[in-house]
Amino acid sequence: MEMWNCFYTCLASLWLHRFYIYSVIAFGISLWIVVQLFTTKKKGEKSNGNLSSEVVEEKQANGYAALQAKEVYVAGVKIFYGSQTGTARRFAKGLAEAVISLNLPVEVISMGDYDPDDCLAEETTSRNICVFLVATYTDGQPTESAAWFCKWLEETANDFRFGKTYLKGLRYAVFGLGNSVYVDHYNTVGRNIDRWLWMLSASRIMTRAEGDCNVAQSKHGSIEADFEAWKTKFLSCLQALCRGEKKPCSGKCKKGKCKSQGKQSKESSDHDHGASEYENAEAELVETTSEEEADAEEVGGTNSVIDVEDLGNVMSHMKKAKRERELEEGHVGTSLSGETAGRKEAGEKREMITAALRDALTKQGYKLIGSHSGVKLCRWTKSMLRGRGGCYKHTFYGIESHRCMEATPSLACANKCVFCWRHHTNPVGTEWRWKMDQPEMILQEAIENHQNMIKQFKGVAGVKADRFEEAMTAKHCALSLVGEPIMYPQINRFLKLLHQHNISSFLVTNAQFPDEIRNLEPVTQLYVSVDASTKESLKRIDRPLFKDFWQRFLDSLKALSEKQQRTVYRLTLVKAWNVDELKAYADLVSLGKPDFIEVKGVTYCGESSASSLTMANVPWHEEVVRFVQELVEFIPDYEIACEHEHSNCLLIAHKKFKVDGEWCTWINYERFQELVREHERSGGSKTFTAADYTARTPRWALFGSSQRGFDPLDVRYQRKSKAKDISGC
Repeated sequence: MEMWNCFYTCLASLWLHRFYIYSVIAFGISLWIVVQLFTTKKKGEKSNGNLSSEVVEEKQANGYAALQAKEVYVAGVKIFYGSQTGTARRFAKGLAEAVISLNLPVEVISMGDYDPDDCLAEETTSRNICVFLVATYTDGQPTESAAWFCKWLEETANDFRFGKTYLKGLRYAVFGLGNSVYVDHYNTVGRNIDRWLWMLSASRIMTRAEGDCNVAQSKHGSIEADFEAWKTKFLSCLQALCRGEKKPCSGKCKKGKCKSQGKQSKESSDHDHGASEYENAEAELVETTSEEEADAEEVGGTNSVIDVEDLGNVMSHMKKAKRERELEEGHVGTSLSGETAGRKEAGEKREMITAALRDALTKQGYKLIGSHSGVKLCRWTKSMLRGRGGCYKHTFYGIESHRCMEATPSLACANKCVFCWRHHTNPVGTEWRWKMDQPEMILQEAIENHQNMIKQFKGVAGVKADRFEEAMTAKHCALSLVGEPIMYPQINRFLKLLHQHNISSFLVTNAQFPDEIRNLEPVTQLYVSVDASTKESLKRIDRPLFKDFWQRFLDSLKALSEKQQRTVYRLTLVKAWNVDELKAYADLVSLGKPDFIEVKGVTYCGESSASSLTMANVPWHEEVVRFVQELVEFIPDYEIACEHEHSNCLLIAHKKFKVDGEWCTWINYERFQELVREHERSGGSKTFTAADYTARTPRWALFGSSQRGFDPLDVRYQRKSKAKDISGC
């Protein structure tokens, strides 16, 4: 009985305390569930950080993996490039070599050879890093090789059928190549690709960087230096990714992400030029969005609908983010090195000629002077040294080609003409933003370099001794080597120095600087390039940098009509481009009233990725003659005066230079120097005109002569005439 009583008492006690028992059991079950969930999560994270056994076996079969399985965060790098002149391709190869040194597989791919529709989505799971090196071409368009890739990416980003997460998992970086003088289109293609990839949920591993061909505005002095600086950061980022590391956060916590351990300096370019807000992103090494993109997510995403009542909050949020970025930029600016900060405070300008540009121009035969000038020996100078006749200026104006120095005080130009015979290796710009050398130094070194190049012909077979001695003293200077000489701020002082050395001046301008033309001191002969007669064709052929290029062009022609000295229109005929605009050319002639019009067939300078010209665009001499004959019918005050068949060039002259039935297109150079000295002694009050220093044109130089512009002293013409005599005509 006692045992039963004890048992009954225990049961009664358990029943009375049953709630405590239930609580203990519930706590134990809950604890077990929590432990199980935590363990499962750890296993999941570990599996995500490792390759699956099948992938490891596949990598081993292809020779990409180590002998034993290990964690791999980056499988390789794919470098996509879109290039027109070859710069992006060169950068891609250089980057590939650097990636190979990290023992990573790398593939360099031209966008023109890649089908994004079939292949790009595969990169979302490939664990590759995709790098895009893209150049911006004419009017902000992609290069020919990148056109289809960009078109596909844009359509995909805006096509709801693909979805916002179509490229989620793709990791990428973008480096754009552009020129900031094209303000409205600077690095448009790189920015667009960056934006379209983000719209498809791809993750940038670092902020887009922008290289600038404009050395005056380039962050590091040249586009090559911009790329090298970005490449260093990219390789550092890549190594961190390979180790599975993430960058310290930026000190801004967004949506529960702690970012308080450090701050990364901005990589974005100084040339955003009104680009959208999202473009000023802070760099993050691992799959993040920019601050602006995070802002967009907080207000419901870029494509979400926002209630009108919430617009005020949204705008306040965006303004606050902008103010924070501006404060950060100020902070970054103060952290520059002492040398750089000192240079900016002093306002010191950069040199026009970078190291890479110096190498390229030197290979082309330039003798570079200081930081922005150059001189080169013309092939006609070499020809006349050997008694083989001179250039068309010798035929038209009587210069001695072996005594002509071809130079420029400014290698920069405001156009990128399709027929540029320097293949666009020279810099471009709309105003002078570089360091400036003094004109005395430029002229002295130009003469010295010219003489040194002449000396190399001493003792060369065929060189005439008397002409060699004469050539050591330059008598003419053709400021038409390359670039836009009139951009040089001290051009008037330079011209005066030329005349003080008894050197005549032939200055060529591209009709984009009307004020400089008006302010120009007397020149022996002033040229204006008239490459097209309509706004559309001028834009297509010259590809000018100025937005108001057409008005500048017209104003330059008006300014030319005001000059007292000899003026010339220089027309370059490009077949299928500008040979069908006779009436429009005649209207331009009436506007500028030039003394002479040179009409020359374009010279084909070889294949260039920057131009689509071919030999098919070069007109025959007979076609140039026909064009000139048709043109003079529209301009009754002008006639065809001279011809130089070898240069495929003809001269149209105003009838005022036909005195007593004889053409006087040649120049009395001694008389010109006398007139210039009188002008300077009078302080500019005593002026003179083109008619004051003319000379009679020899008959052999006239249009229609049997010599067709060949100098009778030209040994080649003498051989040709002798051959005709022997054949009995």
